[in-house]
Amino acid sequence: MSGGSAPLRMVITARSIYPIHGVGGLERHIHDLVRHLVTIGVRVHVVTRPPVAMAPRDVPTLASDHIDWSFVPYRSFPLAGRRGTTVLDRSTAYPVFGLRAGARAVGLAAAGEVDVVYGHGASVLGYARARRQGAVACPMIFNPHGLEEFGGPGQSAAKHVGYAPLRAAARYCARAADRVISTDQCLVPGIGRHLRILEDRIRVVPNAVDLDACDAPAEEAQARALRARLSAPPGTLVLLSAGRLEHNKGFHVLARALSDLLPRDGPGPAVGRPDWRWVLVGDGPARRRLERAIREHGIASRTLMAGHVSTPELHGWYRAADVFVHPTLYEGSSIVTLEAMAHALPVAATMAGGLPDKVVPGLTGWLVEPGDPGELRRAISEALQDPSRLPGFGRAARSLVEARFSWPAAVQALMTVVRELVVSR
Repeated sequence: MSGGSAPLRMVITARSIYPIHGVGGLERHIHDLVRHLVTIGVRVHVVTRPPVAMAPRDVPTLASDHIDWSFVPYRSFPLAGRRGTTVLDRSTAYPVFGLRAGARAVGLAAAGEVDVVYGHGASVLGYARARRQGAVACPMIFNPHGLEEFGGPGQSAAKHVGYAPLRAAARYCARAADRVISTDQCLVPGIGRHLRILEDRIRVVPNAVDLDACDAPAEEAQARALRARLSAPPGTLVLLSAGRLEHNKGFHVLARALSDLLPRDGPGPAVGRPDWRWVLVGDGPARRRLERAIREHGIASRTLMAGHVSTPELHGWYRAADVFVHPTLYEGSSIVTLEAMAHALPVAATMAGGLPDKVVPGLTGWLVEPGDPGELRRAISEALQDPSRLPGFGRAARSLVEARFSWPAAVQALMTVVRELVVSR
């Protein structure tokens, strides 16, 4: 694309990448994105912050002749807290880092070493400034990711005010970009509204899951061992949820819905449908409140709060489960839902964020209104009443992930956007 048979050269700016900055949704996304771009012959220059002490030591860092690195300092302000984890840090240190990281991308573009700049969040702010000043011509793609700074159910007024600088940075980057990425078609109108841009500049490039990791054979034995931990009678359906334990994830709503599924005539399962157990994987600030709600709703004996688990154990739970339940009140794209679907699990989820692009009622699962325990109870009750439908739902979920949400599909969608910009030059 850059002339003859030379490989396309892409700069990726990002605050974090796995494994050198720990494990998280953004970190894994950037890691897998870079890995799959290199696989198809793209030369990638990653601009990010230096490695941190919390990085896993048993995971190799991305290394390839087609990957270059630039490490830009990320300095938190006094009282801002841990880097990238507080509202204050994300609205002060993060944009400053974005100016520095973007300036590094400007230098690479000025030297003729890049064909396209792909910025993730405010990390591309410096390049956006140069674009708006007319200092660089190399095209820019902007991925705003979750847009948490624009609010969601339960966000306090103080938090909304605190995120104002980050909202301004996201809008600035979006106006400078040639194309803005939405991870799901159903999110396009919201992205246009929040970032104040026309929808004709938005392109859909889905978040993706690594199917090879989901298909690791070693997890089958672990799944049997995990299921045995539940001490449940044969035929019991395992309901799995995963995510950070916070109000916005809606696990308290699910606890209420499950309480309505308890048998009213004794400790055994209700007549005519299987017994059930709920496994909740994750940790977070709402753990104690959620534990109290589970006790108050009378479902403690049927609930396992597994806490934070390793990636292999999480995949083991996917294999051990029968239905994945995601009761979130606010959502971006939901990688955990895609992972569950990749494991051929039917899904009961809310119509939040990008979930309607993934969960197709009557085909891959059930969709309900966020925050409605009655609708959630009815969806789970349908699964319990007719478990013979679940394998078919699961197969359809897996097929949908393979076709639209696997990394080869996501990279192909991104390269379509890249070709649209680079060829037009």
